[in-house]
Amino acid sequence: MNLETTEAGRERMSREARTGQKLGVDASSPKELFTGYDESEGQPLGAYAGLAGIFGALFAAFLLLTRLTGRSLPDRVGAADLALLGVATHKLSWILANSSVTSFVRAPVTHLQEAESPTNLEEEPRGEGLQKALGNLLTCHFCLGMWTAAFFSYGLVLAPRTTRFLASILSILTLSDFTHQAYKATIERAPKSE
Repeated sequence: MNLETTEAGRERMSREARTGQKLGVDASSPKELFTGYDESEGQPLGAYAGLAGIFGALFAAFLLLTRLTGRSLPDRVGAADLALLGVATHKLSWILANSSVTSFVRAPVTHLQEAESPTNLEEEPRGEGLQKALGNLLTCHFCLGMWTAAFFSYGLVLAPRTTRFLASILSILTLSDFTHQAYKATIERAPKSE
């Protein structure tokens, strides 16, 4: 299908005519593909691409190891494992991204802004290139969640008993955290005796 015959193609041509700018991708040089992202503005695209490549390489290594050890991927992951690993992924990614105890992992790529509490630090990524990309990754529990979920999934195939046990510890910790918060809220709402 010709781009100019689609609604999106006609809209793009109309915008190009109004603005006088060509909005299509001009791949005459690789740098022009990323003109909207200036690395001096804090987007270390090359380092992000490197991290994505490492993620992909680890997945390929996992698949190779799975084959070499005679294991196979499950047809599906059961609901109990999804719940267990989901809670564990949440907890481990939060601990890695925010906890004071794991600040040694983040220290080479972050700058401490503020200690919000003994269990939570506010940090900002520092540096450029790979250092900044790693700082962004390690201070974002959502970003770390993808990596953590992948490693738990690999573990479920390669070492299911150990993976479930570790995930259970993290899930129990999560339940304990919620219990602590509920207890704290109950105490704070209780009438004060004079």
